[in-house]
Amino acid sequence: MWIDTETFKTVVSVTPLVSIDLVVERADSYILLGQRTNRPAQGFWFVPGGRILKSETLDDAFRRLTQTELGLASERKEARLLGVYEHFYPDSMFGYDAGSPSTHYVVLGYHLRLDACKDLEPPHQQHSAYRWWHPDEMRQEARVHENSRAYLAAL
Repeated sequence: MWIDTETFKTVVSVTPLVSIDLVVERADSYILLGQRTNRPAQGFWFVPGGRILKSETLDDAFRRLTQTELGLASERKEARLLGVYEHFYPDSMFGYDAGSPSTHYVVLGYHLRLDACKDLEPPHQQHSAYRWWHPDEMRQEARVHENSRAYLAAL
């Protein structure tokens, strides 16, 4: 269930959001990252993912997010749970000023390994560009957000 902007601003102000992050890995061990267009983490390279909606099952959320974030619907049973993570941001989709709330996510990190024959064409709604990164490069690059780098330890 989607909610109106003012109600969502209140939710962000007083509760953590629950989301799924997708650590998508090719057969050659490269990881898909997108350059975020929206707050929080705007401008950083980040794994795809998104919020779980009210009354949405984890399986439905996973299917929706893989379709909208990757352009390829996948089942949650095809992925491996890496763990539960917390992400804290000083800003939110509402901005970075005194009247805007900070953001706290409780994140279910899932590892999704692509078959060699699958090719992705991710949409550009949340990311201005996509790129496959080698894990060593991800560890060194400051433009890769620390929350995305944290998943490498679980791989």
